[in-house]
Amino acid sequence: MKPLRSILLLWLSFISLAAAEPQVTVKKIWDKAPHCAFTDLIHNKDAWWCVFRESAAHVGGDGKIRVLTSPDGETWESAALLAEEHIDLRDPKISIMPDGRLMLAMGGSDYRGGTKLLGRQPRVSFSKDGRTWSAPQRVLAENDWLWRVTWHDGTAWGTSYRTRAPEGTPEDKGEWSLTLVRSTDALDWKPVTTFKIEGRPNETTLRFQGDECLALVRREAGDKQGWFGRARPPYTEWGWKPIGRFIGGPEFTIMPDGALWAAGRDLRPAPDGPKTALGLITADGKWTPSLTLPSGGDTSYAGIVQHEGGIWMSYYSSHEGRSAIYLARIRGLP
Repeated sequence: MKPLRSILLLWLSFISLAAAEPQVTVKKIWDKAPHCAFTDLIHNKDAWWCVFRESAAHVGGDGKIRVLTSPDGETWESAALLAEEHIDLRDPKISIMPDGRLMLAMGGSDYRGGTKLLGRQPRVSFSKDGRTWSAPQRVLAENDWLWRVTWHDGTAWGTSYRTRAPEGTPEDKGEWSLTLVRSTDALDWKPVTTFKIEGRPNETTLRFQGDECLALVRREAGDKQGWFGRARPPYTEWGWKPIGRFIGGPEFTIMPDGALWAAGRDLRPAPDGPKTALGLITADGKWTPSLTLPSGGDTSYAGIVQHEGGIWMSYYSSHEGRSAIYLARIRGLP
């Protein structure tokens, strides 16, 4: 009986261990352009909405914003395609306004068909049904980049990073500034504070936990570690901690139990290279990737939605050749 009991206990241990592993399903949902990238995702009025950029390559050209919709996350169709002549529309982020409209915030870069950046200014667009969108409208100022918008108690919050000159030009020297901004209509933005962060801070996601604002920031220089910060109203004084590693296209969500799950581009030594990864932000501010999604090469820029007790996550990757859009469904996170 003892050998049988040992086998049974071993089997039960194996089942318990297997049950503790997250269940992940991944599906490619779009690859109809040479380069599809920089995603975001929401669920609104019983429908899914995924937005991303389509173009010929990662940089340059006249990028367009594709809006996909799905009733169930299985079957997807194109709902809209936003374009602006001579402008590369980039990094769309979608949100739901207090009046129920959908909003897109995106970068508008001027490449004039080439790869040299001549200038940029953020754009916003609005829709009542996700299919008909207003023409992209400029906000903030030339050389700003409003990277993501988060609505809280009727107010839109975001950060805009600003370079001294267009990125990649000889005049782009020294530090970049990252400013917290707010708006009631997503058109007229007011500065709140400029973060005291060195290392060329840029892409930032904000989330609210009660009245506390949390921020996850990408840094492009110095040790390139991302930073994680917290602030109470009026959000002018922030406490910052390095997350321990680089993160590109940072996105995170606050689970019902308070756990912070973050996703982004995780740079790893060869032969692995860049991956799209998901992991906890721990109490000490460190980001610890624990789940690597099928990905590689040009990849990341996730959108996260909590749904049916798990996480649904859009992202892009070129690990199967052409840069394409993927949807991951993740259940059983510890």
